[in-house]
Amino acid sequence: MDKPFDLIVFDWDGTLMDSTAHIVHTIQAACADLGLPVPERERASHVIGLGLIDAMRYVCPGLPPSRYEEMVHAYKHHYVLGTETIELFDGVREGLAELRASGVFLAVATGKGRPGLDDALARTGLTSLFDATRTVNECASKPHPEMLLSLADELGVENRRTLMVGDTSHDLNMANNAGTRGVGVSYGAHPIDELLACNPLAIFDSFRSFHAWLQPQLG
Repeated sequence: MDKPFDLIVFDWDGTLMDSTAHIVHTIQAACADLGLPVPERERASHVIGLGLIDAMRYVCPGLPPSRYEEMVHAYKHHYVLGTETIELFDGVREGLAELRASGVFLAVATGKGRPGLDDALARTGLTSLFDATRTVNECASKPHPEMLLSLADELGVENRRTLMVGDTSHDLNMANNAGTRGVGVSYGAHPIDELLACNPLAIFDSFRSFHAWLQPQLG
């Protein structure tokens, strides 16, 4: 039987890397630095996966655009302080290597900026496993479909043979908007009911369970 997908696209934070708690803390610390109301965990985690500007509009709706640069600076300051402690989820490194060996394309679509993603790929040693990557520096922020459409176009893959894997409704709605398939992981930023509302093919409680589901389908 032919494999159902030619391209597997992964979100980064909360899907491959266990960075949700750190990002929530970073958002809260940045708001405190600027004298803004500090959002609760649920509100801060909801914006994970979005570009920074879109995230600010949601977390700090009263923040004037003239202060966006100040917020970005505060966010980046606090984020860098904890990057060395963030690790990949269990099973990610070996799972990606096995998927790559199956002959499918692997890619990343993330709300991180290009410098942040390149740094994370270099620190984890995963750069060579991905055929292409997209960030908010090159494409519109999720859930706009541009990241997925651009990746599929670059790699010559039909949208219907592309699978998006993510931990947020932003990821799954991006897949819906792009006409691709999507699966959710429940160990990241968004609660399972928000993922289910996006009608994914499946939802998994660990990266290993996702890999165990997908690998046999790839032959």
